[in-house]
Amino acid sequence: MRKKRGVKNEKYLYKSEDKFEFFEFYSQGTKGVIKKVIEYQPTSEPNIYNLAFGDFDEKTNQINDMTVTNNGDSLKVLATVASTIYAFIEKHPNSWIVATGSTDARTRLYRMGITNNLVEISKDFYIFGYTKAEVWEEFVVGNDYDAFLVTKK
Repeated sequence: MRKKRGVKNEKYLYKSEDKFEFFEFYSQGTKGVIKKVIEYQPTSEPNIYNLAFGDFDEKTNQINDMTVTNNGDSLKVLATVASTIYAFIEKHPNSWIVATGSTDARTRLYRMGITNNLVEISKDFYIFGYTKAEVWEEFVVGNDYDAFLVTKK
């Protein structure tokens, strides 16, 4: 298990395979212990990875990004996901990570997480938001975005 710095909120310990493209940890809260999975998936574009995240579905052996867990630990879960970006980028320093929520509400939650940690994140990463006008712009607090793009400074 590994714990990384870079995000100010408390995080869960996680484990990963050697390529740091797949991570798992356990959310512990009011609904019990729930396995969470983060996967950095290569896209058709070189050095661009999609950040996939959700509960691990034991029946399908896949990530379920539509489950609403409500385990009472969303800040800790988001901080854990964010901390894996540091580990992934350390192993893949020329990569770009694209992330969007599976719903509008989750995309807003991600935007709030970025906003709340922007000072810390900005020390190490460039972060962009994808606008309704279908352009990438440097992340601006208060702007609405459909997706986010992160790369190492």
